[in-house]
Amino acid sequence: MKKIFILFIVFITWIDINAAIISSNNTNTLAPVLNQIMPAVVNISVRGQLPPMPAPIGRYSRNERSNRSLQIAPKFEGIGSGIIVNAEYGVILTNAHILKDVKIITVTLNDGRRIQGRILGMDAKSDIAVIQINARHLTAISLADSDQVKVGDFVAAIGNPFGLSQTVTSGVVSALDRGDLGIEGYGNFIQIDAPINPGNSGGALINMEGKLIGLNTAIITPYSTGGSVGIGLAIPSNMCKNVMDQVLKYGKVEHGMLGVLVQNVTPALAAAMALPDTKGALISQILPGSPAEKMGLKPQDIILELNHKQIINASQVSATIGLLKPGTTVDLKVRSSGKIRSLLIVISSAEAQQALAAKIEKPLLSGLAFMDINQLENNQITKGVMVLDVDDFSFARSCGLRQGDIIISANNQPITKIEQLQKIASEHSNALLLNIKRDGANIFLVLEK
Repeated sequence: MKKIFILFIVFITWIDINAAIISSNNTNTLAPVLNQIMPAVVNISVRGQLPPMPAPIGRYSRNERSNRSLQIAPKFEGIGSGIIVNAEYGVILTNAHILKDVKIITVTLNDGRRIQGRILGMDAKSDIAVIQINARHLTAISLADSDQVKVGDFVAAIGNPFGLSQTVTSGVVSALDRGDLGIEGYGNFIQIDAPINPGNSGGALINMEGKLIGLNTAIITPYSTGGSVGIGLAIPSNMCKNVMDQVLKYGKVEHGMLGVLVQNVTPALAAAMALPDTKGALISQILPGSPAEKMGLKPQDIILELNHKQIINASQVSATIGLLKPGTTVDLKVRSSGKIRSLLIVISSAEAQQALAAKIEKPLLSGLAFMDINQLENNQITKGVMVLDVDDFSFARSCGLRQGDIIISANNQPITKIEQLQKIASEHSNALLLNIKRDGANIFLVLEK
């Protein structure tokens, strides 16, 4: 039987300490650390009402069913976890998905107190929310620098799985910068093997110093019930702090945009482009009117560092830029045409850029990444432009262009350089007749809107 893996958004954590971890006092126990920070992890229960939907047939009388506008708004209850990060003002971090459509938030503290909470701000794209309670004698947890977390670090997860409050599990960091997992928004997760289960969302992931390094958010599991198989995901604390600071200062979160579409550098791409390794994020497209275009970035450039942090994959770029406030200056190190250069770029508003992009007509070559090619095959030299990547929603994809195709002519004009292809495409905005080498054969293909 095939196992189908399901990404399951979780609401709380359970604990089964599965490894003896040497703590700061050189004994095989986490108790001294946990005693100090356990009161900072709270239980969150919510009640709310879903958006109205048509009433099911048969629920009401015949006369009532004749009213086509009849709707119902189902009520719901849920549970999750939260982390007190400011004891003086009662500020709590949690996941945004826990608070969607809620009307009432009840926070239960470690000492049994139940206090109504209010939302200060939430950001669905990062799945981070900030709430506040009015209470005295609170305990807060300190935030660590999540950029310093390393694979193999011992960690503990604290939360309220299945409603079981103050549950602890332990494990290690399995991987960093996990993205492209099918979770909406900015994916840049810490992967852990500490067991977490439904109800753990919003719980604390701590290091051996008792500092917060992540916000437990999701698990990957083959079970429809959401049971843990040791693949948990946490939002890094630096990302949490970024969102929280914007909420506390401005009351909302604004997302930045550089104006590039990026993809991972696969071994095949690295070999085709003569790159030294697969590190970095390959720019596949530049959005018109964006900061990236104004600063001269172009497709096939590789982003190597962002704000002095090495870029391993594409998800790091979107997650980092997306959670910076528009107007922020970022420091990029880029490989362009084989040369390394540094750039300071002021990012724009994601919302403004997306509105601009919606107004601009997409060219025929949008969603494509190219490279010049000059190769000897079967004693014949092939010159042209190779298609490195084709966006699933591009005109080219719908017209049949594939990754690996080599364009040797456009509108009956020989093509040996990307610039030639782009020039012809700009002069013929509605249709292009391409001659392509594919699997050793020449074929014709028409790109048209």
